[in-house]
Amino acid sequence: MRRWRWCLSLLLIVGLIPAIQAADEKKPAADDEAGFKEIFDGKTLTGWDGNPEFWSVADGCIVAQTTKEKPTKGNTFLIWRQGEVDDFELRLSFKMVGGNSGVQYRSKDLGNWVISGPQADFEAGEKYSGIHYEEKGRGIMALRGERVSVDKDGKKTQGEKIGDTAELGKLVKKEDWNELKIVAAGNKTQHYINGQLMSELTDDQESKRSLSGLLALQLHAGPPMKIEFKNIRLKRNKLAAVNGIGERRKIVMLAGKQSHGPGDHEFNAGCLLLKKCLDASTPSIVSTVYKNGWAEDPTALDNVDVVMSYADGGGNHPVIQQNRTAIINHLASKGVGIVLAHYAVEVPKEKGGPDFLNWIGGYFETNWSVNPHWVAEVLPFPKHPIVNGVKPFALNDEWYFHMRFRPEMQGVTPIISAVAPESTMSRKDGPHSGNPDVR
Repeated sequence: MRRWRWCLSLLLIVGLIPAIQAADEKKPAADDEAGFKEIFDGKTLTGWDGNPEFWSVADGCIVAQTTKEKPTKGNTFLIWRQGEVDDFELRLSFKMVGGNSGVQYRSKDLGNWVISGPQADFEAGEKYSGIHYEEKGRGIMALRGERVSVDKDGKKTQGEKIGDTAELGKLVKKEDWNELKIVAAGNKTQHYINGQLMSELTDDQESKRSLSGLLALQLHAGPPMKIEFKNIRLKRNKLAAVNGIGERRKIVMLAGKQSHGPGDHEFNAGCLLLKKCLDASTPSIVSTVYKNGWAEDPTALDNVDVVMSYADGGGNHPVIQQNRTAIINHLASKGVGIVLAHYAVEVPKEKGGPDFLNWIGGYFETNWSVNPHWVAEVLPFPKHPIVNGVKPFALNDEWYFHMRFRPEMQGVTPIISAVAPESTMSRKDGPHSGNPDVR
């Protein structure tokens, strides 16, 4: 099977993006940890990636250190590899002795543990802690105490001041633990230290701003320094509307592990290709791909509007492993859309079948459904948003039929259909090839 094949199930995208309420500028409400998840286990760097010469774990903390004898030649980063961030709130504790550091978010990987993009800066000195900085980009975007808006052409406008930079700086504890909070909602980002809003940026420069990307911790080049991080918690929020784009929706694609040779069942490549197409054509859609099976990111599905699985079916289906159907059931009950692509519509009748009928209205049942290759002539479609711009076609492919659907097709909307020729029944009986019922 050396071709792309997609068998998309019923797609439901339901729900309105709630307004993101601005946080209290001076003293946020008492901490509420609901929805926050730890992304550092306090023992190892599992899920994180950085130069082992500089990054380690000690006493429940991530530690980065340079010395006079062992400097870093340039800024180097510890990158969180389990996912990317879009709209979120991040909380952590940091302590530093000497030098400069920061937390990157919505950033790009330049290779060799080098990152570019937005940063919440902090330092051992007096000027930079709490500012908005863009690493390897536009530089300082908002100093401590400032509210800054950037227009589509890159022009900065100062808003009402948050406070005096020197007075705000007194809240940062020297060589002691501080609490950092980053809030990102659409094109608005805020940096807090020890409960105090330090700077705020609203970025309308579409060609430069970043609305999603990597999370990373910085170890800055320069004089000897030591920086420690602990209690790193992430909470994803529903995507906020953005000027020039409007309301946005998020699709999480779960690509299965490789199970066939090159060119067959290319789950990772197929999802990455679809993401590339969506990113290029539909800015109101934010898509994220988790490769090689179920996402390791504990927050992966926390702000999703649509979940897509493109993976092996049958007993190896990633969605039915480890009681994950309960997770999808919970999402579907909230109106999250569920998409199953190609092989992912196959699931055991006894384990997953009832769930699939509930989520998408049907599924491929072994020893009942069949998957022969034949030329399907797909005639004009019903009027439906899913087929906007699609014209009638004929295609020789692996087409599933005799599927299990809800009784009397209740709640199911047929989109494309064709009648299989008699030749498709020439194969011997088997779990996918033929059976008396389909004949």
